[in-house]
Amino acid sequence: MVSAVQDMPAGEAGRDPVIKLEVRDLAIRYGSTTAISGINLEVRENEIFGIIGPANAGKTSFLKTLNRMNDFTSGMSVDGEILFDGINVRDVRNVYALRNRIGVVFPLPVGLPLTIYENVAFVPRLRGIREKAELDVIVERCLTRAALWDEVKDRLDSLGSLLSGGQQQRLTIARALSQDPELLMLDEFSIAVDPVTTMRIEDVLKELKHEMTIILVTNLVQQARRLADRTAFFLEGECVEIGATEDLFTGKVQDSRTTDYIEGRFG
Repeated sequence: MVSAVQDMPAGEAGRDPVIKLEVRDLAIRYGSTTAISGINLEVRENEIFGIIGPANAGKTSFLKTLNRMNDFTSGMSVDGEILFDGINVRDVRNVYALRNRIGVVFPLPVGLPLTIYENVAFVPRLRGIREKAELDVIVERCLTRAALWDEVKDRLDSLGSLLSGGQQQRLTIARALSQDPELLMLDEFSIAVDPVTTMRIEDVLKELKHEMTIILVTNLVQQARRLADRTAFFLEGECVEIGATEDLFTGKVQDSRTTDYIEGRFG
C-alpha cells in the first residue's frame, strides 16, 4: 500500500493544496466480512479525484462513509477517521446538514415522483425557500449547470420520470447541485447513459470543479483519464496506489497491478 501524499505536486504557484477531505486508517466491515481496510488518502479542494478498480474493490462502500450513508446499512461497521474540513464526520450530530454539504449521484437515476421543476426545488424548499421568484432562479441555474435547461425549459411541469434515461441522470445532478454542495460524489454516473450524454455530463463536471470538489468513482478507466486530476486504484478492499492521473496512465506507477488493471489485463 502506498502513501496518499507521496510524489504529489504542490498547489498552484507552489502553495500547499487545501485538503477538503482526509481519510485515516479507514476500515469497513459487513458483519465479519471486511470490505476495505487501511485506507489513507486526501482529496484536495477544487479537484476531481478519481477512484477506479474492478467490482467488489470497495469503491461504493467507501463513498457511503463520507456523508454517513452507511447509517442506513444494517450490519455495516466503520473504523478510522474521515475528516471533512477538519471535522470527523462520525462526530457530526446534524447528519442532514452534513449531507447538504456532501451531495451524491448514484449509478442509476433516482428521480422523485414530481415534476422536473419540483425535483430541483425540493431541497431548497426544505431549506425554507418559499418565494417562487427565488426558486425559479435556483431551478434554472441548476438545470443549466447540469446541461439540461435548454431541453426542458418549456416543460418544467412535466413529470421527471418521463424524461429519457440520460436526461433523468442530468436531472439527478441538477437536484444534487440544488443543495449547493461543497463536495459532489458520483458513483458510476454513466452506467445507464448513452455516450453522447456521458460526454455532455463530463463537460459539466470539468466546469463544476472550479466551484466544488468532486469524487468520481468509475469502472471506465478512460473516463478517469479524461476527468480526474488525481486517481486512486482500489483492489480487493485496498487502496493500491494514488497519483497524478496522467502518471498512472503513462506507466509511472509504484505497483504493477495498477498498470495491469488500466491496460485491461484483469477487471
